[in-house]
Amino acid sequence: MTNQVVIKMANELRAASKNNKAPIWSNLAEMALKPSRARRVLNLAQIDRFVKDNDIVVVPGKVLGTGSISHKITLCSFSISTTGAKKVAQSGGKIVGFSQLIKNNPTGKGVKIVG
Repeated sequence: MTNQVVIKMANELRAASKNNKAPIWSNLAEMALKPSRARRVLNLAQIDRFVKDNDIVVVPGKVLGTGSISHKITLCSFSISTTGAKKVAQSGGKIVGFSQLIKNNPTGKGVKIVG
């Protein structure tokens, strides 16, 4: 059974995809509706390898705080550990929700899906 919060997020992503003609949001909605065992789990060290300074990153799964992040990034994920959130903030980055991400980047241009 899927969590009602996840269903609401997926519906919001699909609506954003349709309204802005941005397939990235539809892809994320499909990833959100997958079973939790099929979602990705990434450490900050793994994310750090694939991003550059000031990148906008979406992780379709959980972000854990193992390792460190050497870049200032904007991160959006389905879930993040408190340690991971602190380390992102310490590096000068920020954590945003999907609503804010869609508002700031309606077409999804410049948004990287990592994982």
